Amino acid sequence: MPKVLIIGACGQIGSELTFKLKDIYGSENVVASDIGYNNLDVVNSGIFEIVDAQDYNSVKVCVDKHNIDTIYLMAAMLSATGEKYPMKAWNLNMDSLFHVLNLAKDGFIKRIFWPSSIAVFGPTTPKVLTPQHTIMEPSTVYGITKQVGERWCEYYHKKYGVDVRSLRYPGIISWKTMPGGGTTDYAVEIYHQALLDAHYDCFLSEETELPMMFMEDAIKATLDLMQAPSEALTVRSSYNLAAISFTPKEITEAIKKHIPNFDISYSPDFRQQIADSWPKSIDDSKAREDWNWHPDYDLKKMTSEMIEQLRKKYAKPVTE
Repeated sequence: MPKVLIIGACGQIGSELTFKLKDIYGSENVVASDIGYNNLDVVNSGIFEIVDAQDYNSVKVCVDKHNIDTIYLMAAMLSATGEKYPMKAWNLNMDSLFHVLNLAKDGFIKRIFWPSSIAVFGPTTPKVLTPQHTIMEPSTVYGITKQVGERWCEYYHKKYGVDVRSLRYPGIISWKTMPGGGTTDYAVEIYHQALLDAHYDCFLSEETELPMMFMEDAIKATLDLMQAPSEALTVRSSYNLAAISFTPKEITEAIKKHIPNFDISYSPDFRQQIADSWPKSIDDSKAREDWNWHPDYDLKKMTSEMIEQLRKKYAKPVTE
């Protein structure tokens, strides 16, 4: 049974991953950690430690204390926030990765999951069905850190035999947690505002198509990759991952099937330029070939689930 540490467990993906890992391995085998008590549901769900991902000793003490052999490094500063604080984003995203890679290189842990992103791609990347191996040239600090991180992951695997595994996440959509400063955040916010105000002012233009994924599929992909036999994996930088691609206009139409009076306006801001540099759709055939990846949610199914769950959260009736 693995002994798991999630660094950044209070974040959007980290929090839901934490609960899923506890279901699989038992609460006694999963340690949640973050730099603060930012999500009391996670903090109170079992073993929780304060860990500074940028401090090697902070991570190492936690690893030693709990006999950790597997780390999910979910702490990061995302694209939109990273553009406001470039050096903070660089330091957090890169220092934390090096600390975990070096713990594995030195034999203190056995396996790492580190998330990459579609932000590794840039304006020169093919936009439609972006291949696994292609031109990258990211134009954001977040994308730069993820591209550099991918290279280091592959290097540590080839040079030192580190078992590090990674996925290039698209935009992640969840009803349980709010996003944390990314360019795809609108696809979560829009559902909340549809129920609260029947209106959303979108920071991207109506025809901006981006790759997205429902949280359940993102967690499933992460666990499938981590449970795959090492010899099956042919990519040690980061796997392309895909599920759905849509525009703000298309998600609006899907929502209106549930909330007919919902309307949307558009006020593109600095995030539009970031979105324009990213792919519209992703070719994830290597993930499908190597570890049998397939998503369960399309736009219609995801929208039904989001609306149903958020109605319960906001105590909204089925008919508006």
